[in-house]
Amino acid sequence: MILGIIPARGGSKGIPRKNIKMLAGRPLIAWTIKASQEAELLDEILVSTEDEEIAEVSKKYGARVLLRPKELAQDETSTMEVLQHILQLKKADILVLLQPTSPVRNAGLIDDCIRRFIDSGTDSLATGFVCKYKEYGKNNLRRQDIDGFFYDDGNIYIIKADLIREGDRFGHKIEKYFVSREENIEIDDGYDFWIAEQILLKRNIGEAS
Repeated sequence: MILGIIPARGGSKGIPRKNIKMLAGRPLIAWTIKASQEAELLDEILVSTEDEEIAEVSKKYGARVLLRPKELAQDETSTMEVLQHILQLKKADILVLLQPTSPVRNAGLIDDCIRRFIDSGTDSLATGFVCKYKEYGKNNLRRQDIDGFFYDDGNIYIIKADLIREGDRFGHKIEKYFVSREENIEIDDGYDFWIAEQILLKRNIGEAS
């Protein structure tokens, strides 16, 4: 059982009501719902929220909703706590975490990540990119000479459900899935929101033509 999870609480601080704020013609969360619905390998998709308005918007776009207690929708609530709550109510072997703050996904990305996860026999997988940021004054190398490190961009995470039950989000074997720069967009503030909207508007215009 491969279960897709879209976590969406109502108390966003950086952008108020972020998850249902209109982005390129539809609520932010709807972009992730649409991408999950197009994935062929997800057996079920759930939106986890404590917020009635987010729940209604999610249902409008065809998602099933699992209401969580308000104590699991606080600033200090961890993703682990949210996933463990879901597993108390739903059976699953693999969890696919799809964050609505990453609305840009190429067609087939979710299925490709699931296939990589299964074929590699890994414990967890994350999408991301090579980050070469260094603190100013502590690096004399040219940027092209910096090895960098894999930075998870928040777009897709896949984890064995048994690990989550044990309180382990990573496991011993981790798979890294590199995605395009556009798909690295993670919305934290108004500028990120604007960038994501420009990308999605351009993509939709291209599809329409």
